[in-house]
Order: sequence, then C-alpha cells, then structure tokens
Amino acid sequence: MDEKTLEFLKEKAKIIRRHIIRMTGAAGSGHPGGSLSAADIITYLYFKELRVDPKNPAWPNRDRFILSKGHAAPVLYAVLAEKGFFPIEELIKLRKIDSPLQGHPDMKKVKGVEMSTGSLGTGFSTSIGMALAARMDNKDNRIFVMLGDGEIQEGQVWEAAMAAAHYKLDNLIAILDYNGLQIDGPVTDVMSPEPLPDKWRAFGWEVIEIDGHDFNSIERAIKTAKEIKGRPTMIIAKTIKGKGVSFMENQAGWHGSAPNQEQVEQALQELV
Repeated sequence: MDEKTLEFLKEKAKIIRRHIIRMTGAAGSGHPGGSLSAADIITYLYFKELRVDPKNPAWPNRDRFILSKGHAAPVLYAVLAEKGFFPIEELIKLRKIDSPLQGHPDMKKVKGVEMSTGSLGTGFSTSIGMALAARMDNKDNRIFVMLGDGEIQEGQVWEAAMAAAHYKLDNLIAILDYNGLQIDGPVTDVMSPEPLPDKWRAFGWEVIEIDGHDFNSIERAIKTAKEIKGRPTMIIAKTIKGKGVSFMENQAGWHGSAPNQEQVEQALQELV
C-alpha cells in the first residue's frame, strides 16, 4: 500500500472513531468498545475494497458487508455516513426516538445496511445465504461479514460455518473482530473459543491471522482471501477493545457503556 493511501485510511479511521464517541455520548447509550475495535477493518473495506455505490445502494452487482455483531452499529453508521449513504448530521440522532439509527442496524430504515442484525449469529447465517445466492446467479460480487468473538459462542455460528464449507463458498470472506472481551469479561473466561484457528480449519475454512489495526495486514489478508478457491476464508483479526481511547482500551466495562461529556471531550482530544 502506498503511503498516501495509508495516511488517508488512518485519518479516515480517526474520523470514524470521533463519530463513534460523539454518537454514543449524545445518546447516553450504545456500544463504543467493540465499535472502536472494528473501526480500522470496516474503514478499509468501505474506502478501499468494497464495490458499493452510495447513489445506488441497491445496485445488484455490489459487494455486501454484513455486521453480524449488530450491537457495534455506531461504527457501521459512521462509515456509511462518511461514504455518503446518508448525511453525517444524522449520526447525532443515534438511538433517538423516530431516528432510523437505532441500537442495531435496520436494513429497511438505513441506506447501505444489507441486513438487520443484533440477534447474534443470524447475520453470519445470512451471509452464507447471500454468498450461495450470488453463486447461483453467476454473480462475481463478494460477501464480507464481521463477527464478534463473543458472538462465536453461539451454536448457530458453527452450523453456518459448516454449511459455508459444505457449499465451498469461496466468495465469502468472514472477519472475526477478536478483541478478547465481551460484556461479562474476557472471552476465554466466559466460554473459551480457543484454539480458534484450528477450529475454523477443522470446519473446512481457510484461516488467516492478522493485526486488525494494521492496514497493510488487512489488505494482504483480503487479497489472499480473494485468491482462495473451493472454500470460504476466515480472517482472525486481533484487535483492542476501545482502540484509540486510552481509558477505554482493553476495558470490558466499555462494551455497552457510553461516555459522559467529560469523557467525550477527553476521547476527542486523544483522537486528533
């Protein structure tokens, strides 16, 4: 990746993080921790990788991105607004009555949202259906889906994983936001998913492990995944919950707690 592109993505990710802080602070609720950990990956997808058209959200040949960990809606809303799907000014209405930007993404109310998610595991299952449909229609678009590490404790995830491998869905690229924390604490304490790479390989998936905050690593992983034939790819991205805000980093308490005004101001100062 050239330096100009790298700097563009880094700056865009900072902007996305500032939106997340302002949105959750204004709402007084939401999920900043997992939104911040996913910011770099989703920034890369929308500003470097995905074939999408904000002026034509229903373009049949578009790539699809599904945020299966739907509680991290603030990061998706921030990226969609920055991409031009809807006005940036709408972001401050997060979780307000009559706002389309509710706590979980709604595909019927928000342009650019491909699937209403929130019930963990369902977004991942939907991505398998989308990938299979694209193949049946002889489309060359790709399906990207992001899961949370707490989410993969759901049995539905592993049923879907088995189905994706069975149908050899090489047009499906899943990304695991592996920040190590869920609402009740460390993932390995609540219900350990380890050894993760071995499990996904045993289910018939190609596995790539990366630093989820390194844009070059993200790019290399996606390029590799696009070359894989005959099986889906899981990118296990090691991330930091609350990334970019010192008092939020690696703190499970920020999974579903919003910053107060003083904390918003501190966080914004750090995200300059």
